[in-house]
Amino acid sequence: MYRKTEDFITDWTASAHGTVQVLESLTDEKLGQAIVEGHSTLGWIGWHLATSPAFFAGIAGLKVRPATDKTAENISAAEIVQAYKTIAENIAEAAKSLTDATLSETVNQFGKEMTKGSILGMLIQHQVHHRGQMTVLLRQAGLPVPAVLGPTKEMQAKG
Repeated sequence: MYRKTEDFITDWTASAHGTVQVLESLTDEKLGQAIVEGHSTLGWIGWHLATSPAFFAGIAGLKVRPATDKTAENISAAEIVQAYKTIAENIAEAAKSLTDATLSETVNQFGKEMTKGSILGMLIQHQVHHRGQMTVLLRQAGLPVPAVLGPTKEMQAKG
């Protein structure tokens, strides 16, 4: 849970940077990569990361909209990256309007009372969760896996 707006903006900016690194590994040819047939694809998860932050941010009182109205089926890898960069910047900018007191306000969401600071924490956790899924799919697809929170296996092998 966030209690200070500055802390959220700092964490959001760092987390968004890591997400951009993962999204920039996408290629149009590999957007259909799934762990098994019928599961979420790289393209769908990337699109989801580019559109879902507006949902969480809206619950927390931030006025942002998804940066694309395209669907997962008709968006390119480059469009996913650009849409995500736009929403990430919009959230960081909109968060400047929050006060520390705002973060302690509660909303009824997901069947319970939660602070807006908790919702913003969920936004980052949601993003990290899907980013992790994508790194597995990137490796399966033979695409580069960026070192977001530490060195990758390939980086360690180079010594």
